[in-house]
Amino acid sequence: MTLTSWAKAVSPLLAKYKGKPHPLEYANTYQLLVAVILSAQDSDKHINQLSPAFFKAFPTMKALAKADAEALYPFVSKIRNFGNKTNWLLTLARTVKEDKNIPLTLEELIALPGIGRKSANVILRGAGKKAEGVIVDLHVLRVAPRLGIATGTDPKKIEQQLMQVIPPKDWGEIGMSLSFLGREICRPTAPKCPECVMKKSCAYYKSSK
Repeated sequence: MTLTSWAKAVSPLLAKYKGKPHPLEYANTYQLLVAVILSAQDSDKHINQLSPAFFKAFPTMKALAKADAEALYPFVSKIRNFGNKTNWLLTLARTVKEDKNIPLTLEELIALPGIGRKSANVILRGAGKKAEGVIVDLHVLRVAPRLGIATGTDPKKIEQQLMQVIPPKDWGEIGMSLSFLGREICRPTAPKCPECVMKKSCAYYKSSK
């Protein structure tokens, strides 16, 4: 489809999910950044269960910067890849030092350890900053090709394709909207196509009829 048609076609999706908070639970940008790093290759639900104790022990970037790996392990040892994540968080905290110094541009965020484009885009959205890209998580990787709005399995290429067909004003919401669609409707197996707000435009739905 063309730029104009996809920009129009995603309107029902944006209307349904625009502004819906990310499933990770956080009270400020520091908590969001930590939760995003911890959630990589793990579930948001699992991180939400463990993060309150972490944030009670390390309530600010300054507190985290004073900690060492041994201090973090009791709070993160049940999280997937906790060894690397511990190192990333400590290096990041000692670099940033205080909450007020947390960078909020895509370029600055991805320069920090443990933060790629997806994570940076999530942080920018959660912090209410202007989008510089599109969130592409595992759900978007599945949903975008199904819809026909993008092709392939490479997150960076899918992000670029989405940025080409979706107006910049919607970049901050389209990725998260596609993610919510994937979580709730467009499941890996047995997607609930009749309930989907995108079925009129969806290549998968059209091919399955």
